[in-house]
Amino acid sequence: MATVLQVVRSVIAPLTRTSLFRALGPIVLPPAERLLAWLTDGRVQLSGLLVPSLVLHTIGAQSGEPRDTYLMYTPDGQGRAIVAGTTFAQERHPGWTYNLLAHPDAAITVRGRRMPVRASLIGDEGRDAAWARIEAQWPGYRGYERDSGRMVRLFRLQPVADPHRAPM
Repeated sequence: MATVLQVVRSVIAPLTRTSLFRALGPIVLPPAERLLAWLTDGRVQLSGLLVPSLVLHTIGAQSGEPRDTYLMYTPDGQGRAIVAGTTFAQERHPGWTYNLLAHPDAAITVRGRRMPVRASLIGDEGRDAAWARIEAQWPGYRGYERDSGRMVRLFRLQPVADPHRAPM
């Protein structure tokens, strides 16, 4: 199954780097993700059909309001997730990255299971290794960084103990 998925990814990945996809993706995909999440009670994500995906639950950097964002993530092999603020190669950083910088304590939902995380910005020393992991999963993804004209923010999401959960 992994080989079939890799072939499908390698065929679809170049399409996601087209100007048409970059123009329509930000308009079409978020509502489609929300609709599918609503229909499946949060258990299925559209992007999750091809890559590991999560819902990132943050607090707005300026508003203080809860924000949910559907994202691809890359497992880092240590129970953590790496997320990249590519925003379809747009020139501006996505809002959720500002939220994590202001409020690194967040939560994620993966396959319907919510868990608290702490976000840390991946610095220069870890960027190449993080991008290598991401591109092993989705070939050419770092091209978004080049095409956006900015350094894409990469975050590592580390699960933390939930202080509101009773010990087992």
